[in-house]
Amino acid sequence: MTAPSVTTTPTLSDRATGCLVGAAVGDALGGPVEGWTPEAIAERHGGRVQGIVEPFYKDEWKTARPIAPYHKGDGHVTDDTLMTHALVRVYEQVRDHLDAYSVADYLVPDLIGTPRWIPELEAEALPLQRIFLAEKWIVARIHYGHVDPREAGVGNIVNCGAAMYMAPVGVVNAGNPAAAYAEALDVAGAHQSSYGREAAGVFAAAVASAFKPGATVDSVIADALSLAKDGTKAAIEAVCEVASRYDDFEDALKPLRAAVEPYDTVGPEYRKPSLGARRPSRLHAIEELPVALGMLVVGRGDFRHTVLGSVNYGRDCDSIATMSGSIVGAMRGEAAVPSEWSSEVARASKLDLVTPAKSLAGVAGEVFRKDLDRRRAHEAAFGAIAGS
Repeated sequence: MTAPSVTTTPTLSDRATGCLVGAAVGDALGGPVEGWTPEAIAERHGGRVQGIVEPFYKDEWKTARPIAPYHKGDGHVTDDTLMTHALVRVYEQVRDHLDAYSVADYLVPDLIGTPRWIPELEAEALPLQRIFLAEKWIVARIHYGHVDPREAGVGNIVNCGAAMYMAPVGVVNAGNPAAAYAEALDVAGAHQSSYGREAAGVFAAAVASAFKPGATVDSVIADALSLAKDGTKAAIEAVCEVASRYDDFEDALKPLRAAVEPYDTVGPEYRKPSLGARRPSRLHAIEELPVALGMLVVGRGDFRHTVLGSVNYGRDCDSIATMSGSIVGAMRGEAAVPSEWSSEVARASKLDLVTPAKSLAGVAGEVFRKDLDRRRAHEAAFGAIAGS
């Protein structure tokens, strides 16, 4: 499959919109089938998911286990998007690069102090009341434990919790993967350690890479691999090598799972993690990022094929589709995201998906100008002490 041709180069604002809207759409499509196997998904839906679908348990979603009481499905975004938008709000306040202290000073108060509309709860509530335990860790460690924000992520389970909302870091560092990687590692230190923190850095780098003029799937993967370390790098290499043999996600579902399995600590049953799951390691990787990049390879930069492959993979597929959708959106702009999906997700979730992205693009421009001024000041200082 080849992606539709693009005749114009998307602008920063257009790419930022494609990135964050693409992430939200992937999140909403993956939410209702999160945690299930490809076989269970196909059985439940009479074939592969091809768009927005109803909750897995239909009208019993409020009481059915294991995912009650969240209304996953019907175009509702999940905590991936809620956390992404929360990080955008931090950038809107700081209007500069972020670090772990930004999480303590701005993100934590946002999570515990201001009620927001939570689509899956169909109510206004504090974001803290929706986010997963691994995200509540940020509040417990920083707000209640008064831990140094740079070390607050130590001791948390190692999962994709920090990586899933790092797209805004890539936007603010658009075109500079190394800077995005470094900033995301700092921000994620308040939330995660080990390969969970590493994945956050690599994902932000992939998003920043996708903003480059003429960016391709191959160039994004190359930039990600140039920065990735340890098991994360090995997992991405293994998954993308296998993915390069396929151009149809149906054929790639089992091979991609087999490729990532040696690095994934969760185990074969997603809802029954192994005893060694989610512990720090230099040999392992979260499953979500390598698979998202693998689906990017399989989809050849086409949004539908990339995101639907991510969704039908199952397991933590809302986060996988969030990541792959954001990268394609950053590469190709808002037009790459099917409008019938984005408009329905915005309507059903009762969220403005575009304004946060436009705002973040404005922040990115401000930060770039500050970086230029800082760079020029450094050049002048260094020139004065080093001579010609």
